[in-house]
Amino acid sequence: MEPLSWSGEIGLLLNPILLAAVVVFMAAFVVNIALSLGGMRPGEMVINADHSLTLRRGPVDYSLMTMRYAVLVVLLVFIGHIIGGVVLNDPQRSGIIGAMAARLTPVWIGLVVLFALSISFKRRLGLYGKLFDSPIGMTGFGLVMFWVFAAVFVQSIAPHGPIDVISQMRNELPGSVLPAPREGQYVYYLLGGDNLGRCVFSRMIYGAFEVLKIAPLATLFAFMVGITLGVPAGYFGGKLDIGVTFLANLVLAFPVILLFYLLVTPEIVAAGIPNYLSMVLFLFPILFLVILFNSRYRTQPGLRNIIVAICVGVGGIAYMSLISDASDPDLPRLFRLWPKALDLFDVPGNLLIVFVSVVFVNSPTVFRIVRGMVLDIKTRDYVAAAQTRGEGPWYIMLWEILPNARGPLIVDFCLRIGYTTILLGTLGFFGLGVSPESPDWGSTINEGRRLLTIYPHPALPPALALMSLVLGLNLLADGLREESLKD
Repeated sequence: MEPLSWSGEIGLLLNPILLAAVVVFMAAFVVNIALSLGGMRPGEMVINADHSLTLRRGPVDYSLMTMRYAVLVVLLVFIGHIIGGVVLNDPQRSGIIGAMAARLTPVWIGLVVLFALSISFKRRLGLYGKLFDSPIGMTGFGLVMFWVFAAVFVQSIAPHGPIDVISQMRNELPGSVLPAPREGQYVYYLLGGDNLGRCVFSRMIYGAFEVLKIAPLATLFAFMVGITLGVPAGYFGGKLDIGVTFLANLVLAFPVILLFYLLVTPEIVAAGIPNYLSMVLFLFPILFLVILFNSRYRTQPGLRNIIVAICVGVGGIAYMSLISDASDPDLPRLFRLWPKALDLFDVPGNLLIVFVSVVFVNSPTVFRIVRGMVLDIKTRDYVAAAQTRGEGPWYIMLWEILPNARGPLIVDFCLRIGYTTILLGTLGFFGLGVSPESPDWGSTINEGRRLLTIYPHPALPPALALMSLVLGLNLLADGLREESLKD
């Protein structure tokens, strides 16, 4: 069996079109730069005799139009490779690109269904629906959801396991064929093999799962901590504000990477400091929900008591399961007291340490953002009206002030997931993240960069994946910001 080419038979038709589009784009780009340097400007609107407006186009406009159409052709060629790969479902005919597209079929289906439903009902979906009026927001959302669906369907997409080693495939080029495949085993390494003989494509897909199971949830916990502390600090002010702000500034005084390094070093871990931090930080989601519902339903004691009891009961069991692990003898005794029968799940030690570190580092920044917005919003008329009605301070903070700060907070949440993704990649690159055999993108890039000048294929896919996810989050945040400003 022959190794795969990049584009297969589909490339015989699409590659010349792609090449022509790239040449046209570059030529139009050069012309546009030359015209701009020559003092020419885009066309202007002209008022006709009947008071209608007409756009008078010039050479600059036509060069920009040519560039846009060239980009559109490139996108159509890319879509053609995807459709060809899915329809043919034959790697020898569709090539590496088509074979990867065929493996990603669940992702394409998920994206098509999600976008179709979202666009159909966008007028009923609030800020999320308005996102589909922004091309930038839609592009970012598509990139993010691509990796979300890849993480969800990782088992059916990845042709090999993340730590499956085939020694004969060490540093093999993309499209290489397995030397002696078992029956039913996928016979190609679509993006080649790494220095240990593991499938680079499979590890890239599993890396999305590793990143997305930490970054969004850790960011959400950080927001719970920051909101729970920032709202009362900004509303009440005084000694509470001074004390909490001082602690936040104390944490922010450390460089982020240095703080991460300190929290995940073996000596700090052996002292149990991340575990003690988890005891404190993981209380905030429960505290936030209890205060939220207690302030909302304080005039309905029966319903309030039921909701608060559910939050405390379910949250308490989840909290104890999260921080304790009776089967780990290295943990301090305090974290092994919870009965094993009630321990619903155990988080691996390295994963818990990274999770706690992300929450601890991000919480002070969120606190400062929330505090600043509360200081501004609490002076508004509707807050004074709520105070006049006799509403309690916690009701005003959580049900009057916080909803009116949701736009900037949602935008910052998306950006912060991107920052967290970069931090996780940085930790993995320095070998300070999750377990060494983990397929997270940072660790994979670190392993591949040692032979980068000879075998670039193990390091480039995870690096591009990391870049595309962070780019998608940034574009999504820009789209949300653009639409939220229209409210």
